[in-house]
Amino acid sequence: MKKLRFLVSLTTNDNDYQIEQAQSAEEAARKFGVELQVIYAENDAITQSTQLLKAIQAEQSHRPDAIIFEPVGGTALPQVARAAASAGIGWAVLNRDANYVSELRKSSSAPVFVVTSDHLEIGRIQGHQIAALVPHGGAVLCIQGPAENSAAKDRATGMQETKPVNVHPTFLRAQWTEESAQKAVRSWLKLTTSHKAAIDIVAAQDDSMAIGARKAFEELPDEAEKERWLSLPFLGCDGLPKTGQAWVKSRLLAATIFVPPNTGQAIEMFVDALQRGKQPAERALTVPVSVPPLNQLKRR
Repeated sequence: MKKLRFLVSLTTNDNDYQIEQAQSAEEAARKFGVELQVIYAENDAITQSTQLLKAIQAEQSHRPDAIIFEPVGGTALPQVARAAASAGIGWAVLNRDANYVSELRKSSSAPVFVVTSDHLEIGRIQGHQIAALVPHGGAVLCIQGPAENSAAKDRATGMQETKPVNVHPTFLRAQWTEESAQKAVRSWLKLTTSHKAAIDIVAAQDDSMAIGARKAFEELPDEAEKERWLSLPFLGCDGLPKTGQAWVKSRLLAATIFVPPNTGQAIEMFVDALQRGKQPAERALTVPVSVPPLNQLKRR
C-alpha cells in the first residue's frame, strides 16, 4: 500500500495556535506513517487559494491524497474544494463550518468533512470569565479577529450571550497576531474616546492578541496611566501550555480558554476513512475549557 500524502494549509506562522496546529499535524503524521507538507498563507486568502490550487493541479504523482486547511478569509474556498473533490483529493475544513460540505460529500469519492472548535462556546466561556472578574459591571475592551471570519463572529456572539448586561463592550479588530493587536490598541489610544473610556477588563479572542494589547499599553509614556492599564485583568483564548497557560501562571493573563488543536484529529479521521473506504462523520467538534476553571476564577 502506498504511503499517504497529506497537505496542511494554515493561516500564518506568526500565531501560537497555528504553530501548535503544525506540531499536532507533525505528531499525527509520524504516528500514522503519512507523508506531510505544512504550508502557511501569510493571512492572505488569495495566497491560500493559489497555493491549494497549485497542489491540486500538480502531476498526479505529486498530488496530496488529502488537504486539511484552516481558512484565512470569509469563505472556506468552495471552488477550490470542488476542484479537490473532482481530482479525488480528500478535503477537511478546520475551525469553520462550510455550507458546501454536505453537498460535496454526496458527489465526492474522497472523504470531505469539518473539524471545528465550538466557537460559540468559547465566546460563552469568555463571557462567564468577564462576569467572574467584574461582578459589579463595567466596561470591557474586546479585541476581535477579522470581521469576515466566522470564528471571530461566533466568539463575539457567545460572549455577548453570557456577559453581564451591565458590562459594556468596546470592539477593536486585529488579525489573530500579537503585532496586529498591538497596532490596533496603539491606534485606539490616540483617539480622544479612549481617554474617556473607563475600561475594567481587556478581553481578546486570542492569547497572542491579548499580549499585543499589553505591549501597546506598556508603550504609554505616562507611568500612572500605564500602570492603570496593566493592572487590569487580561483575557485570551487558545490556552496552549507554552503560551496562554504559561501567561496565566505568570499573571500576564488573568484567564484563557484552552482550545485543543485539531489538525491531528483531522489526519486520524482521514487515515481511518481512506483505509475503510468510507466517509467519516460530517462534523467533529473539539471541546474548550476555561483556564483556570470558572469556580477558581470567582474565588480569585
